[in-house]
Amino acid sequence: MASLQAIKGRIKSVSSTKQITNAMNLVATAKLTKAKESALKSRPFFTEVQKVIKSIAKNSENLNSPLLKKNGSSNKGYVILAADRGLAGGYNANVGKLVMNHITNKDEARLITVGKKSREFFRARHFDIQKEITGISADPTYNDAKEIAHYVIDLFNKGEVGEVYLAYTAFKSTIQQEPTMIRLLPVDISEIEEPETEGPKDLLIYDPSPEAVLDYLMPRYVTDVIFGGLVESSASEQGARMTAMDSATENANEMIAKLEIESNRARQAAITQELTEIVAGAGALK
Repeated sequence: MASLQAIKGRIKSVSSTKQITNAMNLVATAKLTKAKESALKSRPFFTEVQKVIKSIAKNSENLNSPLLKKNGSSNKGYVILAADRGLAGGYNANVGKLVMNHITNKDEARLITVGKKSREFFRARHFDIQKEITGISADPTYNDAKEIAHYVIDLFNKGEVGEVYLAYTAFKSTIQQEPTMIRLLPVDISEIEEPETEGPKDLLIYDPSPEAVLDYLMPRYVTDVIFGGLVESSASEQGARMTAMDSATENANEMIAKLEIESNRARQAAITQELTEIVAGAGALK
């Protein structure tokens, strides 16, 4: 059995760790609330863009947007959204594994990593990273999404990649986050979900033409999808960290409880030893 002093030292150490994990749990909870609000605020605009794109697709016979067509390149681009920080359970590793399972040819993979953990995951596996973006995972902005969208659209238009995929973690609930991959480019209009609307449908006239409006909207649509992935990933990161820190705090409580029992036993053993020595000494004096 460990000494009483050693056990007390362990209790103190675990208690200090518990204070840290509990504080991180509270911070993640506050950030999760903010991230969920950001996701909800972004949805109405994205829904309206989806509705217009679907409307144009239904009413136009000539869809020639370059973002709708394959360009013949066999290379595949991956935009991988992860966190800048760890201590979030399997959040960072899971999205990396999802991409690894999708890549069939390492030499044809072109990676755009968002978050330090995404970069570290693929650097450790000796992948060629085309672009690294850090410092935005906790609080992404629309301009961040626009920068990423501009970069991948440029790669696609130049023929450097034939397909672009977005890998992120979809936020289902505080305790459930799902690694998800969707194809960004070329855009398949048939895969765009038509938003449900109430009341009569608007009769729209597109000026100068439906095709011109579509050419304008397609980059915005790609940006919106990326921004949606960023805010979903941000909420998922905080949810995963909150769950991980909550579990760590509970484990710390269990360890402290066990160490306190061990401490009581060690104290009782020390008292028993002292009593035995006193009795033995008294007996020797007779």
